[in-house]
Amino acid sequence: MRTILLAITAALLAGSAQATTLITNANGIQSDDKGAITRFDGFLIGDDGKVAAVLMKGDPRPAATTVVDVGGRTVLPGLIDAHGHVIGLGQALVFLDLTTAASLDDLKQKLRVYAAANPGAARIIGRGWNQELWPVKAFPTAADLDSVVTDRAVVLYRVDGHALVANSEAMELAGVTPATVAPSGGRIENGLFVDAAQELIERKIPEPSEADYDAALARVQETLLKVGLTGVHDMGTSIDGWNAMRRAGEKGTLKLRITSYAAGLPAWRIINEGAPTGWEFGDRLALLGAKLYADGALGSRGAFLKRPYADQPENRGLVQIGADEMLKLADEVANGRGQMAIHAIGDAGNEQVITVLEKISVKYGRFHRSRIEHLQIADPKDLPRLKPAGIVASMQPTHQTSDRTMAEARLGPDRLGGAYAWASILKLGVPLAFGSDFPVESPDPFPGLMAAVSRQDLQGEPPGGWRAQEKITLGQALHAFTRGAAYAGFTEKTMGAIEPGKWADFIIVDRDPTAVTPQSLGRTMVLETWVGGEKMFSGSAAH
Repeated sequence: MRTILLAITAALLAGSAQATTLITNANGIQSDDKGAITRFDGFLIGDDGKVAAVLMKGDPRPAATTVVDVGGRTVLPGLIDAHGHVIGLGQALVFLDLTTAASLDDLKQKLRVYAAANPGAARIIGRGWNQELWPVKAFPTAADLDSVVTDRAVVLYRVDGHALVANSEAMELAGVTPATVAPSGGRIENGLFVDAAQELIERKIPEPSEADYDAALARVQETLLKVGLTGVHDMGTSIDGWNAMRRAGEKGTLKLRITSYAAGLPAWRIINEGAPTGWEFGDRLALLGAKLYADGALGSRGAFLKRPYADQPENRGLVQIGADEMLKLADEVANGRGQMAIHAIGDAGNEQVITVLEKISVKYGRFHRSRIEHLQIADPKDLPRLKPAGIVASMQPTHQTSDRTMAEARLGPDRLGGAYAWASILKLGVPLAFGSDFPVESPDPFPGLMAAVSRQDLQGEPPGGWRAQEKITLGQALHAFTRGAAYAGFTEKTMGAIEPGKWADFIIVDRDPTAVTPQSLGRTMVLETWVGGEKMFSGSAAH
């Protein structure tokens, strides 16, 4: 029967003068809907950019306008990052990069070099420092920055975006004095502004121009296609960011598929008057819902915990939106048939969000697929509540490899039972979608796949994996970066796999992920990236 169907497909395509592309001689690998690895040898792409037929070894090759012999190389479905910050990454690519700062002195030296190289810049914006990686793990202060730059404002964001440090010039420009009181959900310490307090500084930073947004989007598309991402869920799309994406769509320069979640209710209300937009530009752009914050981040001790921090006993973190207000906002989004995506890091933050989304599920039904973004530290007793409420767990594997020693310090050894608990979540039947949270982490999905299957970093640390019982299989991890991410964004019928009727989004890579060590998997290089049957990136095999 299969051979007959393929023959009929080939005859129809040949007879209708369609421009078709045959991908053949491939080591095709993907996950099925259960998270098991399946293989294919090739596929036919119709002139609509969608898969017309999938071929196994021994199947007859249908006639095609163009034949691409992959030469036995590995082909995977295009990977989808279920949690990134598109414009944020684009801006990070042009700002002062502090991700490699190995100490406070190193940060100051990088600032000194950048300031000297950009004497005409009215202000200096940087991002990426992480004091947890420094020999002395103290946060930088305004005095530290003042020792380097005093003639203009300097604002440097922590790697997670949940804290910034400003110099005295920036604070003076913002009208911040020693008497300034931090807003609810924020904290100020010696020039460090945590979570909601960042707004005190940010409101005085000059807004980027349309050209700046367009340039940032162009840069980030190049970066994401190069690492094998054909789609991304943009978590916290601003009005200006949305307008830049639409401009790219109208110009025909939007190459990625962007699933957008508005930056809070103000943007949700404005972008499409409080309703999803539907897909535009050949399924390249859609606004599905809104992004909210329950708490802050673990690294800056802003994550909301049930019990105090082990390394700061007077602190339980910061609540960004209380339970009553969150329910009110979530109800507004759900009433407009929008999807909620709520950031929650700490166990108390996650408990609050689960309770809110349970009520939304009871009132509106599970069709909303409400999402918890990160779900990093959960109380194990709260995890069984996820599936009945129809909640999607949107998680980022590389956070575990970056955070493990810091998480141990913040929580202590007896509170890690629900930390980065991918295997436990899957066993409960909860939909799992993976991403990176770029630019907090690298957008490269392959270190994420590595972390998911090994609970180790690129150096193989720690031996055996951190909390190794939460490892998952390669098929499950690949599912979370493809079908799972598509499901989280309501696109499982059109994206996430090489199957007839779905977009021909795929990548060609330099190694077989089923035949290498986890660390080799993490170093996978993408050779080609195709979106909708069109080649969008071509690289080389040299690493």
